[in-house]
Amino acid sequence: MLEKWFKLKDNNTTVRTEMIAGFTTFMTMAYILAVNPNILGDAGMNPNAVMIATALASFVGTLLMALLANYPFALAPGMGLNAYFAYTVVIKMGYSWEIALFAVFVEGAVFIVLSLTNVRQAIFNAIPTTLKAAVSVGIGIFIAFIGLQDAKLIVANPSTLVSYQTFRGETLRSVGVGAILALLGVLITAVLLVKQFKGGILMGIIATWILGIIAEIAGIYIPDPEIGMYSVIPGGIISLDFSSFSETFGAVFTKTDFGSIHIGDFIVIMFSLLFVDLFDTLGTLIGVSSKAGMLDQEGRLPKIKPALLSDAIATCVGAVFGTSTTTTYVESASGVTAGGRTGLTALTTAVMFLLSVIFSPLFLSIPSFAIAPALIIVGFYMMGAVSRIDFEDMTDAIPAFLCIITMPLAYSISEGIAIGVISWTLINLLTGKTKEKKISILMYILAVLFVVKYIFL
Repeated sequence: MLEKWFKLKDNNTTVRTEMIAGFTTFMTMAYILAVNPNILGDAGMNPNAVMIATALASFVGTLLMALLANYPFALAPGMGLNAYFAYTVVIKMGYSWEIALFAVFVEGAVFIVLSLTNVRQAIFNAIPTTLKAAVSVGIGIFIAFIGLQDAKLIVANPSTLVSYQTFRGETLRSVGVGAILALLGVLITAVLLVKQFKGGILMGIIATWILGIIAEIAGIYIPDPEIGMYSVIPGGIISLDFSSFSETFGAVFTKTDFGSIHIGDFIVIMFSLLFVDLFDTLGTLIGVSSKAGMLDQEGRLPKIKPALLSDAIATCVGAVFGTSTTTTYVESASGVTAGGRTGLTALTTAVMFLLSVIFSPLFLSIPSFAIAPALIIVGFYMMGAVSRIDFEDMTDAIPAFLCIITMPLAYSISEGIAIGVISWTLINLLTGKTKEKKISILMYILAVLFVVKYIFL
């Protein structure tokens, strides 16, 4: 049955490989179950309800991706979009979280229309192959940067913005030990991969977590919640209390005060969510599918419509459950790196998200420093796409470089795409390469829209 549905032989994979890949993807994404409730909790939402909504929205979105598109991509409420939801729309602009959820729902509905009318597919296909390779590389560096931060190996610095962790002083027993364990995790994962150990990335996560448990029991690692370093020893295994979910489920319709909505502000909010979600999703699909070798000779992704439709439906469903925009996750690259090539990988991840509703105490105890080695190694794997960039052709190479460097430095996939599209279009236009590069009308439109976005949004 699995072979018939997911076409495992056609994709040169096995049930075991797909399931390991799916579990690996989940492990690298599990942090959202803790982070999203914390962020949306600042907007006045019940954190427990948000945790359940997060898990269920991730389950539905990832399941749709598995069944409709047969791709190994996982979905969950997007980072950045949840911060915009809480800190800009609710806290800064003063709207209720119910209205913010309504904006997310409307954005998802617009996305469904765009997906059904091939607009999103056309945008994906219009982006040149060089920029698609650059997006893959940029996402790789971005993922590695996130991993280094999660491990507390790279920290904030008032003089240089960021700097390397110092292994001394008061934070040594918590942050410092976590950072050291993350480095050990990178070493363990690297050795496993060099030895071609199946599931090496997943085993690296588990091994680092076990080392953390040992360090905490021995008193070497001391949890300090105030600086984001929590106990790595599970406080329990299961939780069957779902009563809080009633506070957010359906609130987008039943609790929204539509009379308090200012149409001008609402349109700006909705389009801001729409814009970021659109290009974050496209960027992730470009980067991860490029890494998996799923793009055809013209740089197009077969069956992209059901993939985009899954993403759009998941956003609407997530809003009904009670969470911010649900989108395709860049951490899907970890499962692809582990060998995932079909929807069975996504199905495995989806099931894990469903189980996390019950086993939340166990999954929430996975420390960020155990996930970090996987993200760093995945970043390394995605760097390989740089070989597909023609550095002899500066009209391709310079925009590709700008796209790559913008993603980690601006902390945004969509910003990297924006800078890449604008610079590629302008440089080729001003150097008379329009006919040679066959610049499509859509690329001109995208470049103009990106410029307008920087001016008005």
